[in-house]
Amino acid sequence: MTVLTVAKQGEAILGLVATTVADSEFGSEWLYQLNKAMMDTMLDRQGVGIAAPQVYISKRVIIVASRPNLRYPDAPFMEPVSMVNPEILHASETQVQEEEGCLSVPDQRGKVARAQDIWVRYYTMEGAQVDAEFSGFAARIVQHEIDHLNGILFTERL
Repeated sequence: MTVLTVAKQGEAILGLVATTVADSEFGSEWLYQLNKAMMDTMLDRQGVGIAAPQVYISKRVIIVASRPNLRYPDAPFMEPVSMVNPEILHASETQVQEEEGCLSVPDQRGKVARAQDIWVRYYTMEGAQVDAEFSGFAARIVQHEIDHLNGILFTERL
């Protein structure tokens, strides 16, 4: 198990727009190792999602893994989804304001308005394109993690 250090609010890495993962990086040992270390770190910290910039890697990689835990006891369960170069293609006009927290902003939570439903295009670790729809809590996580890729913390949306 590889648990990485998580960047905290105020650190420069969290304010940067992350770099796109290049075609040559898909399927690489480096990308697989990053994904595993991000997963280990997220699970160790009781998170439901994580973005590469949170572990000091400025690349467009996120993991979305809703499940009940100490931080989110009512979270629905979903299999973890690793997304490379994710982008939101469409967001519903319906917004839901719910409480969020962040591994990079310990001990602070706040209500953030997010789209109820989103349509996302991302790539697998191997480079296959996936178009998917997410709703509710899973959509919230995806939006939160993509914000990290764009240098935005949830506290900027309060």
